[in-house]
Amino acid sequence: MASEKVETIVAGNYVEMEREEDTSNTSKSKLSRLFWHGGSVYDAWFSCSSNQVAQVLLTLPYSFSQLGMLSGIIFQLFYGLLGSWTAYLISVLYVEYRTRKEREKVDFRNHVIQWFEVLDGLLGKHWRNIGLFFNCTFLLFGSVIQLIACASNIYYINDNLDKRTWTYIFGACCATTVFIPSFHNYRIWSFLGLLMTTYTAWYLTIASLHHGQVEEVKHSGPSTMVLYFTGATNILYTFGGHAVTVEIMHAMWKPQKFKTIYLLATLYVLTLTLPSASAVYWAFGDQLLNHSNAFALLPRTGFRDTAVILMLIHQFITFGFACTPLYFVWEKFIGMHNTKSLYRRALARLPVVIPIWFLAIIFPFFGPINSTVGSLLVSFTVYIIPAMAHMITFSSSSARENAIERPPSFLGGWGGSFSINIFVVVWVLVVGFGFGGWASMVNFVHQIKTFGVFTKCYQCPPHKA
Repeated sequence: MASEKVETIVAGNYVEMEREEDTSNTSKSKLSRLFWHGGSVYDAWFSCSSNQVAQVLLTLPYSFSQLGMLSGIIFQLFYGLLGSWTAYLISVLYVEYRTRKEREKVDFRNHVIQWFEVLDGLLGKHWRNIGLFFNCTFLLFGSVIQLIACASNIYYINDNLDKRTWTYIFGACCATTVFIPSFHNYRIWSFLGLLMTTYTAWYLTIASLHHGQVEEVKHSGPSTMVLYFTGATNILYTFGGHAVTVEIMHAMWKPQKFKTIYLLATLYVLTLTLPSASAVYWAFGDQLLNHSNAFALLPRTGFRDTAVILMLIHQFITFGFACTPLYFVWEKFIGMHNTKSLYRRALARLPVVIPIWFLAIIFPFFGPINSTVGSLLVSFTVYIIPAMAHMITFSSSSARENAIERPPSFLGGWGGSFSINIFVVVWVLVVGFGFGGWASMVNFVHQIKTFGVFTKCYQCPPHKA
């Protein structure tokens, strides 16, 4: 009965807020609700599915060349399952935190709850600081990766400008995301983003199969430990979109329904990533070791150019997904979070874009940077911290008895969930952060020595006059 009461409280605030914000029935308000102001389970699914794969779709064939076909498939399935589990843990902790606060009559209608605040409310300021550091750093470099991906992709349509110049241009374009208030307003963007990813994934699959295997194709992966763990860590990064999980949940009218959304999103994403990565690796083999962007090896056609353009738009959307939580943190820091003026908030957010822009120009290593971010940041943000936070939050018998969300009985209840959490922490700490961190840093340093920082055109083919 207590759980039913809590769900009514959580859902009630959002329904109330929707009615207060837009009670009119004009054509404008109907269009706003249709395209702009979303909060349903479908919106959350589109957001999770669209945000989860993004530009990593283009680097997964590169990971397969490092891992080999069998390991590439196994790691995708394994980390997809692990990612879905820790997303579930985050949703449990969010509902627990929010319910406790709403029982204390805290009103969140003008405040977006974030992961570090959940950690603060449940475990204290030290956990808040750790969560804030890892989450913000991950989101910062996640945004950097989107800018690098934009420049890398557009180059395959127009190589009259080098990739660094394209980074300048797309940095300015992506800065316009400061005008999107919150995840409520990504309804149409999330839907379009998923369509774009789906088209690109099936283009890669069909185009590779149609192209066939290159002459004397070789599939030698895995060849070295460094390449193997670098590839594995890139896949760990692929299923680590949890840095915006709490914000997506908070944008839902009934966030308690988030439980299975991430799992369903992951299952759909696997139908895109497994065929595309396998097909491209089958066709080009070891050539991918020197071409981290799958577009680089496919012949230029109208279908490829369409895929490139769609991925550019999608990367703009994903940049907004990664940056919006950073905007919220910055707004709270400078005291602008409750400001209703869209233009004042947009102006206040601009300083967040500058360091992202700068870092994308310094380290334009499309592919290797994914693995580095995955091993050093995603491993903690997405896997280790949620698993440990869940165990500590519910370590006492009273906390378990009064928990809003209990672990599924088919997994063994509390004992089973704690066992899974311990496995996640140990595995990711040793394999993801330990071996993955070592391999990714070795590979990243190799890129710096080979190409240098501020390189104008990373992995560019010879320019044709």
